[in-house]
Amino acid sequence: MRFANNWLMGKNHATQNAALVTMTRGAVLAGAFMGAVAFSAQVRADDDEGGNWDFSGFAAMDLRVFPDSALHSGQRDQHLNPSLVLQPEISYEWNDGDDRIDFIPYLRIDPQDSERRHADIRELKYLHIDDGWDLKVGADKVFWGVTESRHLVDIINQTDAVEDVDGEDKLGQPMINLGLQNEWGDVNFFAMPYFRERTFPGRKGRLRGSIPVDTDKAEYESDMEEFHPDFALRYTTVLGDWDLGLAHFYGTSREPRLLARPDANGQITLIPRYDIINQSSVDVQATFDEWLWKLESIYRQGQGDDFFAVSGGVEYTFFGAIGDAGDLGVLAEYHYDGRDEDDAPATVFNDDIFVGARITLNDTADTDFLAGVVFDRLDHDRSFSVEANRRLTDHWTIEGELRLSDGISESSPLYDARRDDHLQVRLNYYF
Repeated sequence: MRFANNWLMGKNHATQNAALVTMTRGAVLAGAFMGAVAFSAQVRADDDEGGNWDFSGFAAMDLRVFPDSALHSGQRDQHLNPSLVLQPEISYEWNDGDDRIDFIPYLRIDPQDSERRHADIRELKYLHIDDGWDLKVGADKVFWGVTESRHLVDIINQTDAVEDVDGEDKLGQPMINLGLQNEWGDVNFFAMPYFRERTFPGRKGRLRGSIPVDTDKAEYESDMEEFHPDFALRYTTVLGDWDLGLAHFYGTSREPRLLARPDANGQITLIPRYDIINQSSVDVQATFDEWLWKLESIYRQGQGDDFFAVSGGVEYTFFGAIGDAGDLGVLAEYHYDGRDEDDAPATVFNDDIFVGARITLNDTADTDFLAGVVFDRLDHDRSFSVEANRRLTDHWTIEGELRLSDGISESSPLYDARRDDHLQVRLNYYF
């Protein structure tokens, strides 16, 4: 497992870090061992007092269909890309639910792209709930944000980019998270001792650029590399019809810059470089009857000139507009990003408009659809997406996702993926 290798053993990118890696490795292993001993003792003691185990999860069969042939050298020129997914969920709680252990491993088997064939620990955490506070220790997933087409403020977890292109899939992040709950709002403190590198499709995979990314040679601004500690603070509150979130993050950027470097054979590859950044953010959602007003904004330092970015928009829902119970939602969002892409990671959301529609049938099969288009006001690119979900039985569900692009210009970050339009179908079995 790459996660286990990287987290517990470390990756020695520079000779001068050998001593640090060795000491940190020993400390992490010792801590993991002591934690396992303590947990085993607690389980044995609490099993006699009525501790509860729960086992669930899902297995899935995925199929991607690419109507066009592969564009880049080295890619497998196959129109069908099947893969298998397994994600069990194991939990144990005791002390009337005030203490809990969650374990969610993840495995994907892909016969075409070795980088997409990977395993991860999405969650492995201990949770304690007390009066007015809670504590989480371990690997966890944390989501921030309110907008539909871009999650601008979401920064705690690293993107698992081999899973999909929408940035929704995340790697588990090792952390200590202390939450304080008060009448005037909630405050969460995050300390993250280990950084997760972003995943990228391999040379044989689809949905990649013309130059493959060599993740084994990642560079860091900090001499501590992936062991540089990250910190975050977030405050949330509800003020009448308004939900407000304020946050600040300091540490290694989850967005790498991709630098062109020759490999041992003289061929150019892209090397991820991870910078140290400060990022302040605000997210707001207001609910007025059928209207949802949404805003996310960040101010970032550390990747070239300081820059500001914002995503915002509205969603209006026509309740009962479809049949007797189905709802129709209409969405519109605007994205602006002021980064200098010579010194900061590239983004497709520099000056873009999103328009979409959401259909929720509210039937016994939980059928829903989401369709939208992102239009780039500078390059005039258009990216279309359609997502659909439906429950077939108590255990089986089916999902569909269609992604198309049109009018992609040579200056667009999407140009290298212009022949990667695809349909993805997933059949899930929940146990």
